[in-house]
Amino acid sequence: MALALASLVALIVAVSFPFVSFSVSGVGNRIDLSQTATTLIAFHQPIVAIAVMMTIVVLPAVYLVSVVWLQFGLLQSRPMPFSRDIARSLAHLTPWMMADVFIIGALVSLIKVAGMAQIELGISFWAFCLFAILLLMTVQSIDADWMWFSLEGEPLAPEGTLTGTTAASQHVTGCPTCGLINRIQYGKERCVRCHEKLHKRLPHSLQRTWALLFAASIMYIPANLYPIMTTTSLGSSAPSTIVGGVVQLIQMGSWPVAAVIFIASVIVPVGKLVALAWLCLMIKRSNELNAQSRTRLYRLTEFIGRWSMVDVFVVAILVALIRAGSLMSITPGPAALAFGAVVVLTMLAAMTFDPRLIWDTHTPRPLRRKAATKEPVDG
Repeated sequence: MALALASLVALIVAVSFPFVSFSVSGVGNRIDLSQTATTLIAFHQPIVAIAVMMTIVVLPAVYLVSVVWLQFGLLQSRPMPFSRDIARSLAHLTPWMMADVFIIGALVSLIKVAGMAQIELGISFWAFCLFAILLLMTVQSIDADWMWFSLEGEPLAPEGTLTGTTAASQHVTGCPTCGLINRIQYGKERCVRCHEKLHKRLPHSLQRTWALLFAASIMYIPANLYPIMTTTSLGSSAPSTIVGGVVQLIQMGSWPVAAVIFIASVIVPVGKLVALAWLCLMIKRSNELNAQSRTRLYRLTEFIGRWSMVDVFVVAILVALIRAGSLMSITPGPAALAFGAVVVLTMLAAMTFDPRLIWDTHTPRPLRRKAATKEPVDG
């Protein structure tokens, strides 16, 4: 609760003071945190603006208020109203909070501008850095097992549940939110503790994953062909694609920043598409020997997906900051929306893929051969 309250204070400071300012040849501009989204609306990019504001301010604020609400009730030993629903929503909010990714995007933006103009960091910048750290500490400090035990107790496992035997064969499953083992019965497919919807296996998991991967692949084409932003300097405009921005950073000598953008904007999205497609294709060929490695690959794919938003945040910050008319200005390109769609679609694809399918294996070939050669026993 202390970490959540401190995070909220840092967020309030971050949205109340100037974020960053720049000046070049006597002309400059100063922005606050909210302008990274509102400026995009002025350039007819409302969807990107909503995504930026939701991921860096709105959803983290909702998460922190929810944590304070829950912990206040638990400290009083009297859970507040709607605590169970709020606790269930925390796990769904966590992947979409991207304050730490925004900080990386801000640093990349400042390095890009530092060679062309004078940069001054405001109170809001340092407050947001502190907020991102405190938010991460808040998320890490929550013990989900203890929280659910304190809210709703811990009902016993269904009678007759056996250890060392797969859950699917016993018609039981672990709740993806609170972890409680439930027996799946027709008409009673919700967790008895948190009321989360339960599935023996996510329905149409592979079909949904394939559809989202196909949509992300289609959107990745315009995301690379069209400019993600256009820079105007001394009256001349120069559109820049994602790869073109990486090349420009290399020419400026910013190899580390170029590597960050290349990894986040090229390697990670393509890697997620290839990894998820490979997992979908190889599901029926899985066996117990490689199921662990494939599960690790899935978890890695699910974890790194959000970091591709770095390029979108870079565009949002530069468009809001660099506004000095024909002397120097930056406008967003159509690739910003397309690339943001790729990030969201690949994240959804990872969420719709059911990793339990990896473990639904047939009997390994050596065991099948051994069983086939065993002589039948009479009687």
